[in-house]
Amino acid sequence: MADNDKVVSPEEVQEEEIVKEEAAEKETAAEETQAKEAAEEAGDPAEESAGETQEPSEEPAGESEAEEKSEGFKGFFKKKGDKEKAALKEQVASLEDRVRRQMAEFDNFRKRTEKEKESMFSMGERSVIEKMLPIVDNFERGLAAVPAEEKESSFADGMDKIYRQLLKQLEDLGVKPIEAVGKEFDPAFHNAVMQVESEEYEEGTVVQEFQKGYMYKDSVLRHSMVTVAK
Repeated sequence: MADNDKVVSPEEVQEEEIVKEEAAEKETAAEETQAKEAAEEAGDPAEESAGETQEPSEEPAGESEAEEKSEGFKGFFKKKGDKEKAALKEQVASLEDRVRRQMAEFDNFRKRTEKEKESMFSMGERSVIEKMLPIVDNFERGLAAVPAEEKESSFADGMDKIYRQLLKQLEDLGVKPIEAVGKEFDPAFHNAVMQVESEEYEEGTVVQEFQKGYMYKDSVLRHSMVTVAK
């Protein structure tokens, strides 16, 4: 065995390993301390991001976007619904206005038709009455020609009753005789056929009636034919 070859005991080997481990630990701790100090000086983004992630957000980004889209869809459909409602209201108002116009036109047509019908009926009635007036005149002439001694006869009495019945029917239809004798001459109602001097009546007064005139409601059916004092 050489002189420089030393015999190492197990205890020495163990101590040497412990020293190495302690040195390695110190070296690691120093490196960690340096790294920490460097990170604090530089403001390590990893730590900042780590701090940020530690505080959970109140609402995840995905849910927020979904809610925004949902609100957008709701607003779109709401606007569309409002437009449809406005269009329906406008259409209803247009239809109501058209119905009111048609009802007014129909009411005017009904009134116009009734007026025309009444006018036609009145014209027809007037025409019939005008044809009946000569019959009334003949009754009056016939009764006036009956002798005084025969006025109480059944024939004269029958003629008088028929004459009065005819006048009653004409009166019910709105026919009335025009007053003439003793009234001031009025060309709207009287038709003067001659003038005579009169001591009984003043000038311009009707003194005699040749043919009786009649009114039909508010219009002259036939003018009275009269003699006027001058």
